Amino acid sequence: MTPLFFPLHPLGWVAAAMALLCLGGVAVAWLLAGWLAQPHRQHIGAAPPELGAVAVEIASADGAVRGWYAPGEPGRGAVLLLHGIRSDRRAMLPRALALQRMGHGVLLMDLPAHGESDGGMLSFGPREGLGVAQALTWLQEQLPAEKVAVIGVSLGGASLLMAELPQSPDAVVLEGVFPTLRAAVDNRVRAVLGPLAPLARIATPLLLWQMPLRLGLEPNKLRPIDHLASWTLPVMVLGGTEDRYTPPAETRQMAEAANQARRSPQPLWLVPGAAHVDLHQFAPQAYEEQVFGFLQAHLHTR
Repeated sequence: MTPLFFPLHPLGWVAAAMALLCLGGVAVAWLLAGWLAQPHRQHIGAAPPELGAVAVEIASADGAVRGWYAPGEPGRGAVLLLHGIRSDRRAMLPRALALQRMGHGVLLMDLPAHGESDGGMLSFGPREGLGVAQALTWLQEQLPAEKVAVIGVSLGGASLLMAELPQSPDAVVLEGVFPTLRAAVDNRVRAVLGPLAPLARIATPLLLWQMPLRLGLEPNKLRPIDHLASWTLPVMVLGGTEDRYTPPAETRQMAEAANQARRSPQPLWLVPGAAHVDLHQFAPQAYEEQVFGFLQAHLHTR
């Protein structure tokens, strides 16, 4: 009787197992990357009464962005507040209330594909930057005689750096902002893998190769640090000494880039003991003294 199959050599079984393992890894990476790019849409609702803000909707090239706007005192300027990934404007509410007590106007907006803003997928900077540019322009048009600053946390700061801004802000605070998307993905993969962190050499490329297919974006071109090096406006760079997602060495790289086009060193604050967390919540008094002090120096008009 003719055999239905030929027995594999032991090495053949090993090769087959390795092939299945590789296919399984690619499938897992595909599913994970798809999940990471999913929008973080949520119903936000009305602004808290203590903020005294109105809801705003601002049209952009990739759909409308939505947020809260509260005016400040004349001559005190205003601040655009940009939250991090998988969050929304409510994360910036404590900063907004503190800034408002100091007389500054505030605009809290949901990044594209976050909160109540439009957007079908996260792009880790470029598409979010379209909404950021429109929000900043809207705020500047509302207050033509005032100075306007921006606080950008993580993805919020990266989106600002990668945006095409018709008019630059008067000062910027970058908080836990990654220098390149490749570094951001690799750091997060290593943090998740823990003792298996060396496997990031395989996992990180598997996640990044999908970006051109899913988003039409080349990951090697998503480098916020390159845009920062061309800015001449005042910039303050923040990070945590225990941040594994944007390590202190990368925060220092961002600060060095901020100094390249400026005559004097820009302020750098590495918050002792802080991980990739809300630095205002972690050290509120020191944050308001240093960060808000920096903003006041560049926002007040005579």
